Amino acid sequence: MKKLLLILLFFSPFTFHLSPCQPQLALLRYGGGGDWYANPTSLRNLTAFCNQDQQMGLVAEPATVDVGSAELFNYPFVHMTGHGNVVFTEAEVQNLRRYLTGGGFLHIDDNYGLRQYVMPQMQRVFPELEWVELPFSHPIYHQKYDFPNGLPKVHEHDNLPPKGYALVWQGRVVCFFSWECDLGDGWEDPDVHGDSQATRLRALRMGSNLVSYAFGE
Repeated sequence: MKKLLLILLFFSPFTFHLSPCQPQLALLRYGGGGDWYANPTSLRNLTAFCNQDQQMGLVAEPATVDVGSAELFNYPFVHMTGHGNVVFTEAEVQNLRRYLTGGGFLHIDDNYGLRQYVMPQMQRVFPELEWVELPFSHPIYHQKYDFPNGLPKVHEHDNLPPKGYALVWQGRVVCFFSWECDLGDGWEDPDVHGDSQATRLRALRMGSNLVSYAFGE
C-alpha cells in the first residue's frame, strides 16, 4: 500500500494529497436525487475490519467527497451506493475521469435500483470503454481472501446471481460495480439488517479484497 501511494504522490498526473502513512476511505456524494448516503455505518465498519484484519492503518472515520471536488484526489478508494437517480455534470465527468485514470479506484455498490442510472453516467466518464463482467479468476476475487465463485450474496432481490462488472483502463480495473450482491448492507452494523455473522464476514472480506486491490497490495 505504501508503495502505491508513494507512486501516486510522485508520478501520477494529479497528486493525492494523502499521507502514505494514513490513507482514508471515502463515500461519494452525487447529484440527481439518489440516496448517496444509504448504509451510513458500512464504510466505518469496513475500515475497522481492514485495520483489524490486515493492519492497513486507515483513518477510522471515512470521508464524504463530491464528484466534482478537488478533494476527490485525496482518497485512493471511493465508495458509491444508493437506490435511485444519478446525474453527473460535465465538470464532474471530467474530474472523475482524471481521478480514475490517474490511479484512483471507484467501487459502486448497487443497493437495488442504481444500475439503470449509474452505468450510463459512467459511460460518459469512459465513452471508449465497455462494462465487462470480471471472470472469477480475476485478482480482485483473490487478494487475502479467495472467492472462487465471485461475489458473495448478501441480500436477495430478483433471484439472480451476484455479478461484478468493471471498467478496465489500460489493464487496471478503475471502477468495480457489484450488482445483486448488496456488499454495503453486509458491512453495516449487525442490528441494521439482521444478517448472520457469517454473511457479514463474507461481505467484509470481499470488501477488504476490493480495498487491497485498489491499494495495490
